[in-house]
Amino acid sequence: MLEMIQKIQIYMEYPFVKNALIVGVLIALCSSLLGVTLVLKRFSFIGDGLSHVAFGALAIATVLKVANQTILIMPITIVAAIFLLKGGQNVKIKGDAAIAMLSVSAMAFGYFILNVFSAGANIAGDVCTTLFGSTSILSLLPSDVIICIVTSVVVVIFFMVFYNRIFAVTFDENFMKATGSNTELYNCVIAVITAVIIVLAMNLVGSLLISALLIFPALSAMRLFKSFKAVTIASAIISVLGTIVGIFTSILFNTPVGSTIVMVYLGIFVVCSILVAVLHK
Repeated sequence: MLEMIQKIQIYMEYPFVKNALIVGVLIALCSSLLGVTLVLKRFSFIGDGLSHVAFGALAIATVLKVANQTILIMPITIVAAIFLLKGGQNVKIKGDAAIAMLSVSAMAFGYFILNVFSAGANIAGDVCTTLFGSTSILSLLPSDVIICIVTSVVVVIFFMVFYNRIFAVTFDENFMKATGSNTELYNCVIAVITAVIIVLAMNLVGSLLISALLIFPALSAMRLFKSFKAVTIASAIISVLGTIVGIFTSILFNTPVGSTIVMVYLGIFVVCSILVAVLHK
């Protein structure tokens, strides 16, 4: 144990580890706040769908050799999020079907154009890194950290200021409409923020594992608490702690960052489930 602590202290002297922790904690915090709302609205797999859309957009940016890929990925993902959370409710293709269709199509499209048009020598390696977040969280630029900090502050402030309205939209959207509140506006803002977090989270866990950031902390907290406020706070704590443990475990044992974080989340969920089962006997 002492040897592991000393090893962690040595690694903490490196800027890339500090950057990974800062970004990881902020993304985990924002994902947990949005995750509770998305799970309760039965839109928990939106992270999966939007991450695949982001992968498709990343493929386009790679083929076009766009210098700052976020400029292209972010707006495409935001448009997809608005379609899924807002427009998707008013068309014949409803929520889960729209997510499945968009998710599969975007993933297939992205992999197709990468193979057909990319001039890279290691396409399989690049795709694997994008899908599972193998090393990108440990190679963040200072600009990436600044963008993440600014975005996270905006998300947290929005959630705190509009907490009551988010609560109402989550549990009784029809009642909010009856009182004259603009529910479409709040749903649209939630969609945009979700898309932004999804794009940022690609560096943390990769495209295929993003939904774990939204789902596992919220579900674990729901096993322990019943009120929306308690679940939200517990979800944030679980998410942040799980990410920190996952990053350090990955560094110490040389395991993939994204997969390790998700396995930690899974372990927390299992422990919470067992704890609840024992207490209710």
